[in-house]
Amino acid sequence: PLAVRRDRLDRLRRMLRDNAEGIRDAIGADFGVRAREETQLLELFTSLEGIAHARRHLRRWMRTERRAVAWWSLPGRARLMRQPLGVAGIIVPWNYPLFLAVSPLTAALAAGNRVMLKMSEFTPRFGALFESLVAHAFSADEVVAVNGDTAVAKAFAALPFDHLLFTGSTGVGRDVMKAASANLTPVTLELGGKSPAIVTESFDLAETARRLMYGKLMNAGQTCVAPDYALVPEALVGPFVEACRAATLTFYPTLATNPQYTSIINERQFRRLSACIQDARDKGATIHALHDEATDAERRRLSPVAVTNTGDDMRLMQEEIFGPVLPVVGYGSIEEAIAYVNARPRPLALYYFGTESAELDAVLVRTISGGVTVNNTSFHVAQEDLPFGV
Repeated sequence: PLAVRRDRLDRLRRMLRDNAEGIRDAIGADFGVRAREETQLLELFTSLEGIAHARRHLRRWMRTERRAVAWWSLPGRARLMRQPLGVAGIIVPWNYPLFLAVSPLTAALAAGNRVMLKMSEFTPRFGALFESLVAHAFSADEVVAVNGDTAVAKAFAALPFDHLLFTGSTGVGRDVMKAASANLTPVTLELGGKSPAIVTESFDLAETARRLMYGKLMNAGQTCVAPDYALVPEALVGPFVEACRAATLTFYPTLATNPQYTSIINERQFRRLSACIQDARDKGATIHALHDEATDAERRRLSPVAVTNTGDDMRLMQEEIFGPVLPVVGYGSIEEAIAYVNARPRPLALYYFGTESAELDAVLVRTISGGVTVNNTSFHVAQEDLPFGV
Protein backbone atom coordinates (compact mmCIF):
# COMPACT_ATOMS: atom_id res chain seq x y z
CA PRO A 1 0.00 0.00 0.00
CA LEU A 2 0.97 3.64 -0.53
CA ALA A 3 1.31 4.30 3.21
CA VAL A 4 3.72 1.38 3.68
CA ARG A 5 5.89 2.46 0.78
CA ARG A 6 6.03 6.04 2.07
CA ASP A 7 6.90 4.83 5.53
CA ARG A 8 9.81 2.77 4.22
CA LEU A 9 11.12 5.68 2.19
CA ASP A 10 10.79 7.97 5.21
CA ARG A 11 12.77 5.53 7.36
CA LEU A 12 15.46 5.35 4.71
CA ARG A 13 15.64 9.15 4.57
CA ARG A 14 15.90 9.44 8.37
CA MET A 15 18.57 6.75 8.42
CA LEU A 16 20.75 8.80 6.06
CA ARG A 17 20.12 12.17 7.69
CA ASP A 18 20.70 10.96 11.23
CA ASN A 19 23.92 9.16 10.36
CA ALA A 20 25.46 11.44 7.74
CA GLU A 21 28.61 12.15 9.71
CA GLY A 22 29.31 8.50 10.44
CA ILE A 23 28.70 7.62 6.79
CA ARG A 24 31.17 10.27 5.61
CA ASP A 25 33.77 9.07 8.11
CA ALA A 26 33.40 5.39 7.20
CA ILE A 27 33.68 5.98 3.45
CA GLY A 28 36.65 8.29 3.98
CA ALA A 29 38.39 5.64 6.07
CA ASP A 30 37.81 2.98 3.42
CA PHE A 31 39.42 5.13 0.71
CA GLY A 32 42.23 6.34 2.96
CA VAL A 33 41.60 9.93 1.87
CA ARG A 34 38.34 11.12 0.40
CA ALA A 35 36.89 14.60 0.66
CA ARG A 36 33.93 14.76 3.02
CA GLU A 37 32.42 17.28 0.60
CA GLU A 38 32.57 14.75 -2.24
CA THR A 39 30.73 12.17 -0.17
CA GLN A 40 28.20 14.80 0.91
CA LEU A 41 27.52 16.01 -2.63
CA LEU A 42 27.90 12.87 -4.72
CA GLU A 43 26.44 10.32 -2.31
CA LEU A 44 24.34 11.81 0.50
CA PHE A 45 22.77 14.70 -1.43
CA THR A 46 22.00 12.62 -4.51
CA SER A 47 20.57 9.79 -2.39
CA LEU A 48 18.28 12.13 -0.45
CA GLU A 49 17.16 13.86 -3.65
CA GLY A 50 16.31 10.47 -5.16
CA ILE A 51 14.19 9.57 -2.13
CA ALA A 52 12.40 12.94 -2.28
CA HIS A 53 11.69 12.45 -6.00
CA ALA A 54 10.27 8.96 -5.44
CA ARG A 55 8.10 10.10 -2.56
CA ARG A 56 6.80 13.04 -4.58
CA HIS A 57 5.72 10.89 -7.53
CA LEU A 58 4.76 7.70 -5.72
CA ARG A 59 1.01 8.11 -5.84
CA ARG A 60 1.06 8.77 -9.59
CA TRP A 61 3.38 5.82 -10.26
CA MET A 62 0.98 3.48 -8.43
CA ARG A 63 -2.12 4.71 -10.22
CA THR A 64 -4.02 2.22 -12.36
CA GLU A 65 -4.03 3.29 -16.03
CA ARG A 66 -6.75 2.85 -18.58
CA ARG A 67 -5.56 1.48 -21.92
CA ALA A 68 -7.12 1.45 -25.35
CA VAL A 69 -9.21 -1.58 -26.31
CA ALA A 70 -9.31 -3.16 -29.77
CA TRP A 71 -12.55 -2.21 -31.54
CA TRP A 72 -13.67 -5.80 -31.76
CA SER A 73 -13.41 -6.12 -27.95
CA LEU A 74 -15.89 -3.35 -27.23
CA PRO A 75 -17.63 -2.72 -24.89
CA GLY A 76 -14.81 -4.36 -22.93
CA ARG A 77 -12.30 -2.26 -21.00
CA ALA A 78 -8.55 -2.68 -20.35
CA ARG A 79 -6.40 -1.36 -17.54
CA LEU A 80 -2.80 -1.62 -16.41
CA MET A 81 -2.06 -2.40 -12.75
CA ARG A 82 1.57 -2.19 -11.68
CA GLN A 83 2.52 -4.73 -9.02
CA PRO A 84 5.68 -5.30 -6.95
CA LEU A 85 8.04 -7.94 -8.31
CA GLY A 86 8.79 -9.42 -4.89
CA VAL A 87 12.33 -9.58 -3.50
CA ALA A 88 15.02 -7.55 -5.28
CA GLY A 89 18.74 -8.25 -4.90
CA ILE A 90 21.29 -5.42 -5.20
CA ILE A 91 25.05 -6.03 -5.53
CA VAL A 92 26.77 -2.78 -4.54
CA PRO A 93 30.17 -1.60 -5.92
CA TRP A 94 32.93 0.14 -3.96
CA ASN A 95 33.34 3.43 -5.81
CA TYR A 96 30.12 5.10 -4.59
CA PRO A 97 29.05 2.60 -1.94
CA LEU A 98 26.25 4.71 -0.46
CA PHE A 99 24.63 6.17 -3.59
CA LEU A 100 24.84 2.91 -5.55
CA ALA A 101 23.15 1.12 -2.67
CA VAL A 102 20.50 3.71 -1.86
CA SER A 103 19.52 4.68 -5.40
CA PRO A 104 18.34 1.18 -6.47
CA LEU A 105 17.06 0.55 -2.93
CA THR A 106 14.86 3.64 -3.22
CA ALA A 107 13.44 2.45 -6.53
CA ALA A 108 12.77 -1.04 -5.20
CA LEU A 109 11.02 0.21 -2.04
CA ALA A 110 8.99 2.74 -4.04
CA ALA A 111 7.80 -0.15 -6.23
CA GLY A 112 6.67 -2.08 -3.15
CA ASN A 113 9.44 -4.68 -3.06
CA ARG A 114 11.53 -6.20 -0.27
CA VAL A 115 15.29 -5.89 -0.75
CA MET A 116 18.56 -7.67 0.00
CA LEU A 117 21.88 -5.86 -0.57
CA LYS A 118 25.36 -7.35 -0.88
CA MET A 119 27.89 -4.67 0.13
CA SER A 120 31.35 -4.44 -1.40
CA GLU A 121 34.20 -6.18 0.40
CA PHE A 122 36.47 -3.30 -0.68
CA THR A 123 34.63 -0.81 1.57
CA PRO A 124 34.43 -2.89 4.76
CA ARG A 125 33.98 -0.04 7.25
CA PHE A 126 31.08 1.47 5.37
CA GLY A 127 29.63 -1.97 4.64
CA ALA A 128 29.56 -2.86 8.32
CA LEU A 129 28.03 0.50 9.21
CA PHE A 130 25.36 0.25 6.50
CA GLU A 131 24.44 -3.28 7.56
CA SER A 132 23.97 -2.05 11.13
CA LEU A 133 21.96 1.02 10.10
CA VAL A 134 19.64 -1.03 7.87
CA ALA A 135 19.07 -3.57 10.65
CA HIS A 136 18.06 -0.73 12.97
CA ALA A 137 15.78 1.05 10.46
CA PHE A 138 14.06 -1.96 8.87
CA SER A 139 12.81 -5.36 9.91
CA ALA A 140 14.66 -8.32 8.42
CA ASP A 141 11.75 -9.16 6.13
CA GLU A 142 11.79 -5.63 4.61
CA VAL A 143 15.45 -4.80 3.92
CA VAL A 144 18.66 -6.61 4.83
CA ALA A 145 22.28 -5.82 3.98
CA VAL A 146 25.04 -8.43 4.08
CA ASN A 147 28.83 -8.28 3.88
CA GLY A 148 31.36 -10.85 2.82
CA ASP A 149 33.98 -11.90 0.30
CA THR A 150 33.74 -13.18 -3.26
CA ALA A 151 32.24 -16.48 -2.11
CA VAL A 152 29.39 -14.62 -0.40
CA ALA A 153 28.85 -12.53 -3.56
CA LYS A 154 28.61 -15.68 -5.69
CA ALA A 155 26.13 -17.27 -3.30
CA PHE A 156 24.13 -14.03 -3.24
CA ALA A 157 23.91 -13.84 -7.06
CA ALA A 158 22.67 -17.45 -7.15
CA LEU A 159 19.66 -16.77 -4.90
CA PRO A 160 16.22 -16.94 -6.60
CA PHE A 161 15.49 -13.21 -6.57
CA ASP A 162 12.59 -11.72 -8.49
CA HIS A 163 15.03 -9.18 -9.90
CA LEU A 164 18.80 -8.72 -9.48
CA LEU A 165 20.77 -5.52 -10.03
CA PHE A 166 24.56 -5.48 -10.32
CA THR A 167 26.90 -2.50 -10.70
CA GLY A 168 30.53 -3.26 -11.49
CA SER A 169 32.93 -4.57 -14.11
CA THR A 170 31.94 -6.33 -17.32
CA GLY A 171 33.80 -9.50 -16.37
CA VAL A 172 32.03 -9.87 -13.04
CA GLY A 173 28.76 -8.87 -14.70
CA ARG A 174 29.02 -11.95 -16.94
CA ASP A 175 29.45 -14.14 -13.86
CA VAL A 176 26.45 -12.52 -12.16
CA MET A 177 24.23 -13.06 -15.21
CA LYS A 178 25.37 -16.66 -15.48
CA ALA A 179 24.56 -17.32 -11.80
CA ALA A 180 21.15 -15.65 -12.12
CA SER A 181 20.28 -17.61 -15.25
CA ALA A 182 19.90 -20.83 -13.23
CA ASN A 183 16.82 -19.26 -11.61
CA LEU A 184 15.74 -17.32 -14.72
CA THR A 185 16.16 -14.19 -12.58
CA PRO A 186 15.80 -10.96 -14.60
CA VAL A 187 19.04 -8.99 -14.30
CA THR A 188 19.92 -5.31 -14.63
CA LEU A 189 23.63 -4.72 -15.23
CA GLU A 190 25.38 -1.34 -14.96
CA LEU A 191 28.85 -2.06 -16.30
CA GLY A 192 30.56 1.24 -17.03
CA GLY A 193 32.76 1.43 -20.12
CA LYS A 194 35.04 3.81 -21.97
CA SER A 195 33.06 7.05 -22.06
CA PRO A 196 34.38 9.55 -24.65
CA ALA A 197 34.41 13.34 -24.51
CA ILE A 198 34.25 14.94 -27.95
CA VAL A 199 35.92 18.37 -27.84
CA THR A 200 35.36 20.81 -30.70
CA GLU A 201 36.78 24.19 -31.67
CA SER A 202 33.48 26.01 -31.08
CA PHE A 203 33.56 25.88 -27.27
CA ASP A 204 36.11 27.79 -25.18
CA LEU A 205 39.08 25.46 -24.71
CA ALA A 206 39.98 26.52 -21.16
CA GLU A 207 36.38 26.15 -20.01
CA THR A 208 36.10 22.79 -21.76
CA ALA A 209 39.21 21.57 -19.92
CA ARG A 210 37.94 22.91 -16.60
CA ARG A 211 34.57 21.16 -16.87
CA LEU A 212 36.03 17.95 -18.26
CA MET A 213 38.73 17.71 -15.59
CA TYR A 214 36.18 18.35 -12.85
CA GLY A 215 34.29 15.26 -14.03
CA LYS A 216 37.52 13.32 -14.52
CA LEU A 217 39.01 14.07 -11.10
CA MET A 218 35.90 13.64 -8.95
CA ASN A 219 36.68 10.69 -6.68
CA ALA A 220 40.09 10.60 -8.42
CA GLY A 221 38.43 9.33 -11.58
CA GLN A 222 36.85 6.32 -9.85
CA THR A 223 33.46 7.06 -11.38
CA CYS A 224 31.62 4.90 -13.91
CA VAL A 225 30.62 7.94 -16.01
CA ALA A 226 33.94 9.80 -15.74
CA PRO A 227 35.23 10.91 -19.16
CA ASP A 228 37.50 8.01 -20.07
CA TYR A 229 39.27 9.63 -23.01
CA ALA A 230 39.06 12.91 -24.96
CA LEU A 231 38.74 13.24 -28.71
CA VAL A 232 40.27 16.61 -29.63
CA PRO A 233 40.93 18.37 -32.98
CA GLU A 234 44.52 17.53 -33.94
CA ALA A 235 45.66 21.15 -33.92
CA LEU A 236 44.35 21.62 -30.37
CA VAL A 237 45.81 18.53 -28.69
CA GLY A 238 48.81 20.40 -27.24
CA PRO A 239 46.85 23.46 -26.04
CA PHE A 240 44.15 21.17 -24.63
CA VAL A 241 46.65 19.22 -22.53
CA GLU A 242 48.05 22.50 -21.19
CA ALA A 243 44.52 23.69 -20.38
CA CYS A 244 43.88 20.42 -18.51
CA ARG A 245 47.05 20.97 -16.50
CA ALA A 246 45.98 24.52 -15.62
CA ALA A 247 42.55 23.28 -14.55
CA THR A 248 44.07 20.51 -12.41
CA LEU A 249 46.39 22.93 -10.62
CA THR A 250 43.47 25.27 -9.98
CA PHE A 251 41.34 22.51 -8.46
CA TYR A 252 44.20 20.95 -6.48
CA PRO A 253 47.09 23.36 -5.77
CA THR A 254 48.63 20.57 -3.67
CA LEU A 255 48.16 16.80 -3.67
CA ALA A 256 50.14 15.15 -0.87
CA THR A 257 48.52 17.12 1.95
CA ASN A 258 45.24 17.92 0.23
CA PRO A 259 42.21 16.35 1.96
CA GLN A 260 40.14 17.17 -1.15
CA TYR A 261 42.02 14.78 -3.44
CA THR A 262 40.84 11.19 -3.15
CA SER A 263 43.15 8.20 -2.87
CA ILE A 264 42.87 5.17 -5.12
CA ILE A 265 40.67 2.69 -3.24
CA ASN A 266 43.26 -0.07 -2.67
CA GLU A 267 46.71 -1.33 -3.59
CA ARG A 268 45.37 -3.62 -6.31
CA GLN A 269 43.71 -0.76 -8.20
CA PHE A 270 46.73 1.49 -7.68
CA ARG A 271 49.06 -1.13 -9.17
CA ARG A 272 46.68 -1.66 -12.10
CA LEU A 273 46.62 2.05 -12.96
CA SER A 274 50.41 2.36 -12.60
CA ALA A 275 50.87 -0.64 -14.87
CA CYS A 276 48.54 0.87 -17.49
CA ILE A 277 50.55 4.10 -17.55
CA GLN A 278 53.82 2.17 -17.85
CA ASP A 279 52.36 -0.01 -20.61
CA ALA A 280 51.44 3.11 -22.59
CA ARG A 281 54.90 4.60 -22.06
CA ASP A 282 56.59 1.37 -23.16
CA LYS A 283 54.51 1.32 -26.35
CA GLY A 284 55.45 4.86 -27.38
CA ALA A 285 52.86 7.10 -25.75
CA THR A 286 53.78 10.47 -24.28
CA ILE A 287 52.87 10.96 -20.62
CA HIS A 288 52.08 14.55 -19.61
CA ALA A 289 52.11 15.40 -15.91
CA LEU A 290 49.07 17.49 -15.05
CA HIS A 291 50.45 18.41 -11.63
CA ASP A 292 53.84 19.39 -10.21
CA GLU A 293 53.69 16.88 -7.36
CA ALA A 294 54.63 13.28 -8.04
CA THR A 295 52.52 10.25 -7.20
CA ASP A 296 52.50 9.24 -3.53
CA ALA A 297 52.50 5.45 -3.75
CA GLU A 298 52.39 4.94 0.02
CA ARG A 299 49.07 6.80 0.31
CA ARG A 300 47.84 5.67 -3.15
CA ARG A 301 47.50 9.27 -4.37
CA LEU A 302 48.02 9.04 -8.11
CA SER A 303 49.17 12.31 -9.68
CA PRO A 304 46.92 13.11 -12.68
CA VAL A 305 48.36 12.62 -16.16
CA ALA A 306 47.28 13.06 -19.76
CA VAL A 307 48.46 10.59 -22.40
CA THR A 308 49.00 11.37 -26.09
CA ASN A 309 50.26 9.34 -29.07
CA THR A 310 48.12 6.43 -27.93
CA GLY A 311 47.56 3.19 -29.79
CA ASP A 312 44.75 0.66 -29.75
CA ASP A 313 47.12 -1.99 -28.38
CA MET A 314 47.62 -0.06 -25.12
CA ARG A 315 45.79 -1.15 -21.99
CA LEU A 316 44.62 2.43 -21.41
CA MET A 317 42.72 2.25 -24.69
CA GLN A 318 41.25 -1.20 -24.03
CA GLU A 319 40.24 -1.12 -20.35
CA GLU A 320 37.97 1.24 -18.45
CA ILE A 321 40.52 3.46 -16.73
CA PHE A 322 38.77 4.30 -13.44
CA GLY A 323 41.48 6.72 -12.33
CA PRO A 324 42.99 10.20 -12.93
CA VAL A 325 44.49 9.29 -16.31
CA LEU A 326 43.19 10.97 -19.49
CA PRO A 327 44.16 9.68 -22.95
CA VAL A 328 43.85 12.44 -25.56
CA VAL A 329 43.24 11.33 -29.14
CA GLY A 330 43.47 13.76 -32.07
CA TYR A 331 40.91 13.78 -34.88
CA GLY A 332 40.59 15.56 -38.20
CA SER A 333 36.82 15.99 -38.62
CA ILE A 334 33.67 15.40 -36.63
CA GLU A 335 32.93 12.51 -38.98
CA GLU A 336 36.22 10.93 -37.91
CA ALA A 337 35.37 11.44 -34.22
CA ILE A 338 31.95 9.83 -34.64
CA ALA A 339 33.50 6.90 -36.52
CA TYR A 340 36.07 6.46 -33.73
CA VAL A 341 33.32 6.19 -31.11
CA ASN A 342 31.22 3.84 -33.22
CA ALA A 343 34.14 1.50 -33.90
CA ARG A 344 34.23 0.64 -30.19
CA PRO A 345 31.76 -0.86 -27.68
CA ARG A 346 28.86 1.45 -26.85
CA PRO A 347 29.82 3.73 -23.95
CA LEU A 348 27.86 4.25 -20.76
CA ALA A 349 28.18 8.04 -21.16
CA LEU A 350 29.18 10.45 -23.90
CA TYR A 351 30.14 14.12 -23.61
CA TYR A 352 30.13 16.78 -26.32
CA PHE A 353 31.69 20.21 -25.99
CA GLY A 354 30.63 22.62 -28.74
CA THR A 355 28.08 25.18 -29.88
CA GLU A 356 27.33 23.98 -33.42
CA SER A 357 23.81 22.58 -33.33
CA ALA A 358 24.14 20.61 -36.59
CA GLU A 359 27.32 18.99 -35.30
CA LEU A 360 25.71 18.16 -31.97
CA ASP A 361 22.70 16.64 -33.75
CA ALA A 362 25.04 14.45 -35.81
CA VAL A 363 26.75 13.18 -32.66
CA LEU A 364 23.45 12.51 -30.87
CA VAL A 365 21.77 10.78 -33.81
CA ARG A 366 24.74 8.74 -35.04
CA THR A 367 26.15 7.47 -31.75
CA ILE A 368 24.54 5.31 -29.06
CA SER A 369 25.38 5.66 -25.37
CA GLY A 370 23.70 5.27 -22.00
CA GLY A 371 23.38 9.03 -21.56
CA VAL A 372 24.79 12.33 -22.79
CA THR A 373 25.72 15.61 -21.15
CA VAL A 374 26.44 18.56 -23.45
CA ASN A 375 29.13 21.10 -22.51
CA ASN A 376 29.67 19.46 -19.15
CA THR A 377 30.09 16.02 -17.59
CA SER A 378 28.06 13.63 -15.44
CA PHE A 379 25.01 15.85 -14.85
CA HIS A 380 22.65 13.52 -16.72
CA VAL A 381 23.15 10.86 -14.04
CA ALA A 382 21.56 13.03 -11.36
CA GLN A 383 18.37 13.73 -13.35
CA GLU A 384 15.81 11.53 -11.64
CA ASP A 385 13.34 11.71 -14.54
CA LEU A 386 15.81 10.44 -17.14
CA PRO A 387 16.55 6.75 -17.71
CA PHE A 388 20.15 5.68 -17.13
CA GLY A 389 22.33 3.25 -19.05
CA VAL A 390 22.32 1.56 -22.44
